[in-house]
Amino acid sequence: MKRFMFPLFWRIFLSIWLAMAITVVASNLATRYLLDRERQAIERQVGLHELAREALALRSEENRGEMWRFLRAEGERLDLHLMLIEREEGQHRLPRHIRERIQSGWYPNKPAVINLEEGYQLVAWPRLGGDGWLDPRFFRFVEFGLAFVLISLACWWIARLVSRPLRHMESTARAIADGETQLRVASRIAQRRDEVGQLASAFNAMTDRLCQLLERQNHLLRDISHDLRTPLARQRVAIELASDGGADPALMDSILRQNERLETMTGQILTLYRVSENGGSMEREPVKPLSLMNRVLRDAADYAEHRGADCKLIAADDTRAVSVLGDSGLLQRALDNVLQNALDHTPPGKSVHASLTLVDGSIQLEIADDGPGAPDELLQQLFEPFFRADKSRGGKGWGLGLAIARDIVNAHDGTISARNRPEGGLQVTIRLPVFIGG
Repeated sequence: MKRFMFPLFWRIFLSIWLAMAITVVASNLATRYLLDRERQAIERQVGLHELAREALALRSEENRGEMWRFLRAEGERLDLHLMLIEREEGQHRLPRHIRERIQSGWYPNKPAVINLEEGYQLVAWPRLGGDGWLDPRFFRFVEFGLAFVLISLACWWIARLVSRPLRHMESTARAIADGETQLRVASRIAQRRDEVGQLASAFNAMTDRLCQLLERQNHLLRDISHDLRTPLARQRVAIELASDGGADPALMDSILRQNERLETMTGQILTLYRVSENGGSMEREPVKPLSLMNRVLRDAADYAEHRGADCKLIAADDTRAVSVLGDSGLLQRALDNVLQNALDHTPPGKSVHASLTLVDGSIQLEIADDGPGAPDELLQQLFEPFFRADKSRGGKGWGLGLAIARDIVNAHDGTISARNRPEGGLQVTIRLPVFIGG
């Protein structure tokens, strides 16, 4: 059954509309309340009834001019407009000319009306800016204040309605990109009946599908690599037997080299799978990075001599006693892969530069070559399996060395990155947290 959808457009539109409607109603109610309180205060004014009777007495003596002067003087004293009018039978509203005069000010007032037994009414309302009475501009302030508060609350609610789930999806996407593939957008957001809910549901479905494809890819590579190891081993034995039987030595050497390349590749694929799947459960022990790097350089000495390249290591004094917690064999494999990559792309007669420093509680290893570097837009992809930037860094590998190094470093809670040096060549930087043991 398809769920009822309440589009985000209508949510925002109705929220703003309701906020404006509530603002108008609330401001009118507040203004009416204040005007009623002011009218009641005027009616309770001490002596107002007596004043009305004095004015009526002057009118009864046919002395209207004196009555108007009396009302004007008393009105100035009380900061009120005062008018004595004759009440019309059957009429509950004030005469039109009185209402027009009252409403001609900054803001319409509610006049106080005192009924007298003789059929007359005393009408009183505040003068503009009169002391003791509400300034008409105060009502405008009340309206603007209520409008600001209510519309601000509506805008805050709308912004929260839209931004909060998007921030959650953004943080979830970043966490998934960092390797936490089990995370998904919360169900409370995915079940929303608007475009945000649809986006969250589509995001979860897309993530599920991508994770399934990646898992299938890993299993396929693992299964193929595992199944290839046995026939490759048998093929190697057959090649050696054929060589002993008098077969063409050059041909056998060529076939053996290709066999060794296939065995190396399958071994790397299996290593990549094991690190990515079981990196968190590996056994860890304190390892000294300086000793580890020296072993890597000794093992690579023959290959560096074959390439005609020189390897130079500069280690800061404070790195000699520093240790990291991890698997010594895997860390050596990672460093060897990075160094091998640097040697593969260093021209004969050039050097590979390695440095070891302590930075902000982490051990930092930099390995730089004098090769052609890589395009800036491809630097992040250098650590993806089977990726090779052939246009700038063509080699004979399969694009697995740096990928394996990345997974090993990540499994040790470290970081690895690459950048082009200003003077030329690629620099790979590895940072691992320092182990502080008891």
